[in-house]
Amino acid sequence: VQLVESGGGLVQAGASLRLSCAASGRTFSTAAMGWFRQAPGKEREFVATIGRSGTVRSYADSVKGRFTISRDNAKNTVYLQVNSLKPEDTAVYYCAAGSYSTMKNAYDYWGQGTQVTVSS
Repeated sequence: VQLVESGGGLVQAGASLRLSCAASGRTFSTAAMGWFRQAPGKEREFVATIGRSGTVRSYADSVKGRFTISRDNAKNTVYLQVNSLKPEDTAVYYCAAGSYSTMKNAYDYWGQGTQVTVSS
């Protein structure tokens, strides 16, 4: 499975973005998908995850109510709608495919990341 993220950018606080992650391969619909992020000098942290059919989702406390994860299995794509962005959301955002979990080691495949920078 190859994963390619897009949709990042430089925005002001309060703005919104829609991150996308396009997957190649026929196993997309059998994998849970997750979004993680890594800020400079910090560990990669969990943001959100969605189950194979999209019926179960989980979010980090820091993004609940502001971020929404969704997926379109017909398009082999997972999305992360990010609203009310804050400067502390600045990070490289990665999508990953694997088992439904908040833990990094549950995911077998990772994208190259997309940069989100939020100015105050």
